[in-house]
Amino acid sequence: MDTRLLRYFAAVVEAGTVSSAADQLHLTQPSLSRQIRQLERQVGLRLFARQRGRLVLTSEGRAFYEAARALLEHHHETAEYAAQLAGGRMTTVRLAAPATTLTDVVAPFVATFLPEDPVPAVSEMEIDAELGPALAEFDMLVAPVRWPAGAHSLHLVNLPVWAYVPRRHRWAGREAVSLEELAEETLILPTMQFKARRVLEAALAQAQTAGKTLGPAATVETRHSQVAQALAAAGRGAAVLTDDPRYDLHGLRILSAGQPLEIQLWAGWRAGHHAAATLEAMAQRLREFCRTRYPQ
Repeated sequence: MDTRLLRYFAAVVEAGTVSSAADQLHLTQPSLSRQIRQLERQVGLRLFARQRGRLVLTSEGRAFYEAARALLEHHHETAEYAAQLAGGRMTTVRLAAPATTLTDVVAPFVATFLPEDPVPAVSEMEIDAELGPALAEFDMLVAPVRWPAGAHSLHLVNLPVWAYVPRRHRWAGREAVSLEELAEETLILPTMQFKARRVLEAALAQAQTAGKTLGPAATVETRHSQVAQALAAAGRGAAVLTDDPRYDLHGLRILSAGQPLEIQLWAGWRAGHHAAATLEAMAQRLREFCRTRYPQ
């Protein structure tokens, strides 16, 4: 339905006469009368009746006016909101991250939001999710992934891949363990859906390419990183994870060829996002938060 005709109709009702409404709308009286008749034909209702030379609302015209007024108000609010969006304003922000990143990074960051910040909506994403559709669905992704061409991204922090052992373990007084030493232990590993597992497997494969034969003495695999830490706390092996420590575990950096195993954590958002400047500022805040939370 043409909102222009609704606006003309409301103006006639509120002005009391067609001539007064025509003056306010800068139209001629015959032109405005034609617009009202066109609206009546469109809606299939008789909106006005002529009494003693004046137009008065019919009962159905009165009911229709209430609906038209509400629709015009909604249209105005929608237009204002669209203008705010075009100007880069965000009232809500949709964030997504893999499980570990969501728990250890995104959720604690959301806890620092101020009242004037957009209202956050946080979702879990698979680490192998297709980034194109994900960038279209969410405002910002926080993940250890390679970003497609055209996406905007900001490096947040490098996070160590830890070997977690109980404080009674023989390594508890150390800060790091070599890949060769680690391979002699029973390892509690997350599935390949976790970046830490992939980094470890890549390091073992690289060592084998270099002529070293490395392989864990035994492995225990779990789909839940907290369960992995619980098993480590129970003395069942060393848990290889990027998660923050739980159960009073001691974390050791894992060294491969003298270099620590790490993952790179990034924030990304789609090119052309209406609030790109707001998202970039938020990503900068998230980077400062990460570097304070995880000092290197």
